[in-house]
Amino acid sequence: MKLGVLGLQGDFREHVWALRRLGANVAVVKTRSELCSVDGLIIPGGESTTIGRLMKITGIERELQKLVSQGFPVYGTCAGMILLSKGVVNYPAQKTLGFIDIFVERNAYGRQVESFEANLRIPVLGERPFKALFIRAPKVVKCSETVKIMASYQDSPVFLIQNNIMVTSFHPELGDDTRIHEYFLNVVGDYHACTG
Repeated sequence: MKLGVLGLQGDFREHVWALRRLGANVAVVKTRSELCSVDGLIIPGGESTTIGRLMKITGIERELQKLVSQGFPVYGTCAGMILLSKGVVNYPAQKTLGFIDIFVERNAYGRQVESFEANLRIPVLGERPFKALFIRAPKVVKCSETVKIMASYQDSPVFLIQNNIMVTSFHPELGDDTRIHEYFLNVVGDYHACTG
């Protein structure tokens, strides 16, 4: 089983390091053929418009749409959440992939200088709170009933799953707690087991 981290822009290296701490087989994905060689993909934080444009130019967007329709697991953090959403509600308009039935507001928790940490209760990860780092984080403003809310902050969902798509507003890769990455590894493992 091999995990891919999209390496077109953003803090992809931190995701690679988090996964390697768990002993995972990890590849940085920058081309369509590299995407086809992995069993799941993480889309990191960064500049969502830039990442989206580069995904289109490289052909990764089209290939990912095909894979996701077949159950391929994808996890997006921060900018990754924006790209995976159905749409962005604030100006300027932005094209998204529409893989998870949520609408988001970009930078809703403030500018970079207003970054903060919060201890989240995430039942699937156990009793110990998860220290989440929010940096120019998107906020979920609309969410379908078919989307599973795994954790919230101040009554807003910040960790969600719908079928094979997982998203967080915050950056788990920037802390020492690898439980969310471990959770996604299990999601990918289940998919890998089903597809052989």
